[in-house]
Amino acid sequence: MTQFVGTGVALITPFNADLSIDFDALERLVELNIENGTEYLVISGTTGESVTVTSKEKKQLIKFIAKVNKGRLPLVLGVGGNNTAKVVEELKTSDLSDIDAILSVSPYYSKPTQEGLYQHFKAVAEATVKPIILYNVPGRTSKNMEPTTTIRLANDFDNIIAVKEAGNNVHQYLELLRTKPKDFLVLSGDDDLALGVALAGGSGVISVIGQALPKEFSEMIRLGIAGKAKEAYDVHFKLMPITGMIFSENNPAGIKAVLEALDISKSHVRLPLVEASKELKKAIIEELSNLGKR
Repeated sequence: MTQFVGTGVALITPFNADLSIDFDALERLVELNIENGTEYLVISGTTGESVTVTSKEKKQLIKFIAKVNKGRLPLVLGVGGNNTAKVVEELKTSDLSDIDAILSVSPYYSKPTQEGLYQHFKAVAEATVKPIILYNVPGRTSKNMEPTTTIRLANDFDNIIAVKEAGNNVHQYLELLRTKPKDFLVLSGDDDLALGVALAGGSGVISVIGQALPKEFSEMIRLGIAGKAKEAYDVHFKLMPITGMIFSENNPAGIKAVLEALDISKSHVRLPLVEASKELKKAIIEELSNLGKR
């Protein structure tokens, strides 16, 4: 699954002032990433505000991004939730012809046991022939999927090909890298830890900040995968301030503020999220100036 090695970006869903989808901005964002080294695009993840995007809008997003992309990059679609039957039904009934893999978040709110997590993803894996990227993000789900569960799934199902690990836990990353099957991909879901994971043997990242600075971020990850630590950390240190800023209030408000400052899209978000504060927007503009982006 080399098509998912490197940098994938969790695309925002840009909104107009009336909170309808801004397709013009979305086209600009997709083209920016295609032209600047991003390896694949992720649709309808957390950063895409998937929980407040309707089923109809999700279909529109898939169709539009596929049309703009024209097969140039692999497309990954977020399909997950805490109702296993509903997730399975979506996978079985959706048109996935333009989709190269599924990103499926670990069940949230319900707090299942490790066996419950295994059985959930077993049902997901059996519902589709598409490659599946597991998504562990305990800060949002309130339940950590332990490495033993992830590796058990990786060993038991051929179409479970990767995990997006976003626990911000260095030890857990290393345990996954130590025990994973040879061809199983460990992808960072933490922008701040992504380079370290790549240098330790990880296969890349599904990034938030990467969509705003795709050339720099994707090159950093490629250098990390190649083991070129010094060159990679030179980039990492430059991007550290802006990477920290976008998560300081909430995601995706932070990245939307960056993209607004870059004239890609507006910073509108749907409730219960609110836009980044004036103070954060000002700090982001100043840091982008430091990076020579304004």
